[in-house]
Amino acid sequence: MIVAIDGPAGSGKGTLAKRLAAHFGFAHLDTGLIYRAVGHAMLRAGLDPEDQAAAERAAKALDPAMFADPALRGDEAANAASKVSAIPAVRAALLEFQRRFAASPPGGAKGAVLDGRDVGTVVCPDAQVKLFLTATPEVRAERRVKELRERGLEAIYARVLQDLNERDARDRARAVAPLIPAKDALVLDTSTLDADAVFDLALRHIAARRPG
Repeated sequence: MIVAIDGPAGSGKGTLAKRLAAHFGFAHLDTGLIYRAVGHAMLRAGLDPEDQAAAERAAKALDPAMFADPALRGDEAANAASKVSAIPAVRAALLEFQRRFAASPPGGAKGAVLDGRDVGTVVCPDAQVKLFLTATPEVRAERRVKELRERGLEAIYARVLQDLNERDARDRARAVAPLIPAKDALVLDTSTLDADAVFDLALRHIAARRPG
């Protein structure tokens, strides 16, 4: 079984994906980490994330071991990821990895939960369950600031909000796989919902679609 969860940064999709994977014993893939790894590799090499040829080379040379790098959780990697993800050649290079993970989850898991921005629309359009989480930019910025400060990092609300708005604009306007809900996705606005409420709603939705 494949569960596809999409949405913008700070919507709660990562938290939900991890909880669902743990609950069902499914494998979990944060597809955003793949793009963050490529973006971070570009920055580390002193390259412009919008350099299409260099970004394609970085995507093809991607090592999954990079996913554990704490730097991938930072805003620099996030912004770089948003830029490289708009490059068609990068998306094509990483698409096969994601689909292989979904079709054959590691560890013999009987299902997979993938969260990102185009899982339900492009990566796994045949997923049995599709969820799209969203929230107001202000709420998402507050969550991001809280997350960064809990990790001991400096975070200024106005700057975080600006970064989120700019990233949203890029993700929604890109020609390839824009950030939009799949037509058959359940859209959840998490602005006024806590993690437990979102989890309960998702469980009910999955129960209605799970075989047996």
